Amino acid sequence: MNPPIASPVTHSSSRAAEGFDQALYRKLVWRIMPFLFLCFVLNWLDRVNIGFAHLRFKTDLNISDATFGIIVGVFSIGYLLFEIPSNLLLEKIGAKKTMTRIMILWGLVTVATAFAQTPAQFYVLRVLLGAAEAGFFPGVILYLTYWFPASHRARITSRFIMAIAVCGIIGGPLSTSIMSHFDTVAGFHGWQWLFVLTGLPPILAGLFAWYWLDNRPADARWLSQDEKRRIEHALAEERGRRQPGGHQHFLGALKDRKVWFIVLAYCLTIMSTGNVTNIWAPSIIRDSGITSLSQLGLLSALPYVIAVGVMLLVCRHSDQQQERRWHFTVPGLLAALAMLILPQCLGSPTATVATMILMTTGYLSATAVFWTIPTYYLSDRAKAAGLAMVNCCGQISSLLTPIMIGQIKTATGDIRLALYIVAAMVASGALILFFGVPRKALRDAPSTLEKTHD
Repeated sequence: MNPPIASPVTHSSSRAAEGFDQALYRKLVWRIMPFLFLCFVLNWLDRVNIGFAHLRFKTDLNISDATFGIIVGVFSIGYLLFEIPSNLLLEKIGAKKTMTRIMILWGLVTVATAFAQTPAQFYVLRVLLGAAEAGFFPGVILYLTYWFPASHRARITSRFIMAIAVCGIIGGPLSTSIMSHFDTVAGFHGWQWLFVLTGLPPILAGLFAWYWLDNRPADARWLSQDEKRRIEHALAEERGRRQPGGHQHFLGALKDRKVWFIVLAYCLTIMSTGNVTNIWAPSIIRDSGITSLSQLGLLSALPYVIAVGVMLLVCRHSDQQQERRWHFTVPGLLAALAMLILPQCLGSPTATVATMILMTTGYLSATAVFWTIPTYYLSDRAKAAGLAMVNCCGQISSLLTPIMIGQIKTATGDIRLALYIVAAMVASGALILFFGVPRKALRDAPSTLEKTHD
């Protein structure tokens, strides 16, 4: 990854390093991240289970690929409506109440989806699911800024994003196993059991969140007063050195064209690639010649097994060098290149999976590095609404891209043309961020602990 652009270690950053040492860092990681990681695994499994369920309810309910694309896409309508209000509410009432509400509601809606029998019922439930989940991902990204300074965020974010990879690894085998072994149990189809069994765990996790999460370090009984002081000291040092875009509030951020370049990069690169890797991957692998559900589940997991290791290395290097643009752009272009190659590989399961490994590697690495950019560039007063807006606008891509892919696949009989179009979108997003957000806009990020901890 090149070229590295390291910021000099200042006397101020040295003091921040002393205030946020390795032992405290590890304590925060082990207390906060495992539970948030589990929640995101459940969240992502809840999103992608539709891709596996579709393999069976497509026939059971006579639903076309075009209709399925709409079912996937309308999820974003509810998300768009409630994303920013949910994040503003988190900042006001705290993560404890917000995460409890989000997880319990999305679990209930997922269970209800098991009983949908018509496209209209799927549309309504997917809109409700989007509304229930709105604010979860940007809420967690915002929540992490209350605990960890920017010099640690690529690795912290990568640990959270790793949940996508874990879901990709276990999601395929788990989903196909449920659909195979629970089919006809109690008179229900396997895909119905898939929704029920992936909807119950979030409800339980939501109840546990009320007990486990603390809104901010000051509320944490498991931290000593000295540890709370050191966390606040490190965050204050960061605020003192950080030079955000110059906007003092959310409306000011809306007038900043660099913010919109960041938004476009997220919409075009992250969300477009995610739609292919997370939603359409089962269908793509099946169309390459894999008909066995168990084989399909295992092969769909392989790209994530390899991609997660590369992502962790990329994010570690990004934090060490305090460089974000190259570490986002190169993986983004790798994902676009893989998507261009994929149509030539669809006749071979081996070539298809190998190409999807490249695409998934680029997708996960770009996603993890991406979120260090808006969390640094947005000012503290604009951050809650700004992060929600970035993710909210990304849902526009989640709404339109699967509909476009489904329509093209239904009209032409295959997915090739759609992949070419999405590849162009992904590459455009990567280049928009690289050229639209100059190095100087991000180069002053704090550089504490250049040889930092894991």
